[in-house]
Amino acid sequence: MNAQQVLDKIKEIPAMPNVIVKALGIIKDDTSGTKELSEIMAYDQALTSQVLKLVNSAYYGFAQEISSVGKALALLGMTQTKNIVIAVAMKPMLTSQGGKDMWKHSIRCAVACEYLAEKTGLLDAGDAFTIGFLHDIGKILLNIVDTMTYQKVKTAVKNGQDILEVENEYFETNHADMGFLLAKKWKLSILLANCIKYHHEPLASSMPQVSTLVYVANKISHDEPEVFDEDMVKEQLGIDVSTIMQYRDEILDRANVLFASLNAA
Repeated sequence: MNAQQVLDKIKEIPAMPNVIVKALGIIKDDTSGTKELSEIMAYDQALTSQVLKLVNSAYYGFAQEISSVGKALALLGMTQTKNIVIAVAMKPMLTSQGGKDMWKHSIRCAVACEYLAEKTGLLDAGDAFTIGFLHDIGKILLNIVDTMTYQKVKTAVKNGQDILEVENEYFETNHADMGFLLAKKWKLSILLANCIKYHHEPLASSMPQVSTLVYVANKISHDEPEVFDEDMVKEQLGIDVSTIMQYRDEILDRANVLFASLNAA
């Protein structure tokens, strides 16, 4: 089987939460603005409440309390608000199919991508956050296909085996290819879909620099940082390993604050 055949076996492919679809549509539309985005969020009171809690958390550290979505949008801007909406709205799907570990890793990788984008200038930091947050969405699908088997994959990876090799062995496909198909089904950007597909093999991508950024963000976002190709990262990003590991400390601190804030929201 290939990734498409595995996807076809899934009776109910998870839909992207409707509020994210609408929010992304508004942000792409040059004629829309913060007013339209706040109106969409107003229809989901639970989301609005969680977003306001997050905006008033230590992660953002605003001096005054923000009591309305409109004010939050004015202070944060469209891109930052989109990132909050995605993080909050995707939480139930990620935690139900991937558990707390996947949820935490997604947040860490999002913050790492955002941070590295700020340092390198390779892409917009807000877009980088979204890419990092969604890079592992293919794992959701493999878990839906066979939860017990995917637990075996997790165990094998914890014991040091390569995740793509183990997934290919058990499923005849892997989370990178499955995530790419889901990104296409969700009509995500070409850039995002490409980074999802190649975040383990960035030089195979038509966008190797950006894919390398996601690759290294993923590697350093685990509890124990994974070994990465230092020469490739230096060539593509212009950053050496000692600098990246210095960045990692700040990234994890920033991610831990966001993780705690999202759990409290």
